Amino acid sequence: MKGNSIITNFSYICGHKSAICTMKNDSSVLLIFTGGTISMGENPATQSLSPLDSAQVLSFIPELKMLRVNISSVSFNPLIDSSDIQPESWVRIAEIIRDHYDAFDGFVVLHGTDTMAYSSSALSFMLENLTKPVIFTGSQLPVGVLRSDAKENLITAIELAAAKNERHEAMVPEVCLFFEDKLMRGNRATKRNTEAFNAFASFNYPELAKTGVHIKYASAYIHHETEKKPFAIQTQLDTNIAILKIFPGITEATVNAILSIAGLRAVVLESFGAGNAPRVEWLFELLKQATNKGIVIVNVTQCRSGSVEMGRYETSINLQKAGIVSGFDMTLEATVTKLMYLLGQTENSEEIRRQMSTPLRGEVTID
Repeated sequence: MKGNSIITNFSYICGHKSAICTMKNDSSVLLIFTGGTISMGENPATQSLSPLDSAQVLSFIPELKMLRVNISSVSFNPLIDSSDIQPESWVRIAEIIRDHYDAFDGFVVLHGTDTMAYSSSALSFMLENLTKPVIFTGSQLPVGVLRSDAKENLITAIELAAAKNERHEAMVPEVCLFFEDKLMRGNRATKRNTEAFNAFASFNYPELAKTGVHIKYASAYIHHETEKKPFAIQTQLDTNIAILKIFPGITEATVNAILSIAGLRAVVLESFGAGNAPRVEWLFELLKQATNKGIVIVNVTQCRSGSVEMGRYETSINLQKAGIVSGFDMTLEATVTKLMYLLGQTENSEEIRRQMSTPLRGEVTID
């Protein structure tokens, strides 16, 4: 059954098993448990890790009772390892937020780290006219393990989701990713380290907030909707996308095989440096043939930091001639999910190319 904003026992919200932690407050936040390391616990007998339900996770963090926040939770059942996250999972998250949008001041999505940047990017496009915080977070160590980073990440993410300014408006009304001590725009973040607690970075856009003794917001970089429209979700996603990574020695057969995939609608071309590729004629011809067929090809750099500048070097001029679109400084995760979002809205290739060069949610810097 569908629940109210505050639920005090096990029930079902949107068909997902839920456990609720509630406390008297000034703001209300809904936790959405999807799975991942933060939702894992150690079996004392076997020392192996297994999923915990949301009530068990919250029991490891008694400090939550000190927050002046009403906290409710809903959990995927079963929980999903982040490596198994699919677009259908993003739709479930979006639907939960839609169904409870009016009842809560903010949302925190607990998620595994491997695909968190893809999920936060996807939700940034799927949630339209957003005026409330949606904060993705997780951990490198399970919540019940000594030295786990789960506790601080979750507590701070809840604080960020509940934070309001003097006008009683959300401090960060967009999809974000919080990890260690940094709040990043969700479609600007990428996982950079498999072991460090500081696992994520936003290489091409400033952090939205920095946490320490105090939370310091970078207000100038936070997006606010200027035109008030009703909140809505867009759940039509098209996954007919391929990633083509250029490397020295790449063969014509390899490129041709990728561009010949049945039903292919878009390709993310990972190029060298500022958007460069080998100047071999066969590569130009194959790319040109693909764009002529209506396949959208977006050029992003293999470098973590910096932007594609097509035409700056001779080695990118052929890409321009082939009809390839610049991805500028978008992350791979944002490029892939933005394409899925746009492909789900229209079959017009030219419109998709135009939108890929237009900032929709602050995901790209256009000089």
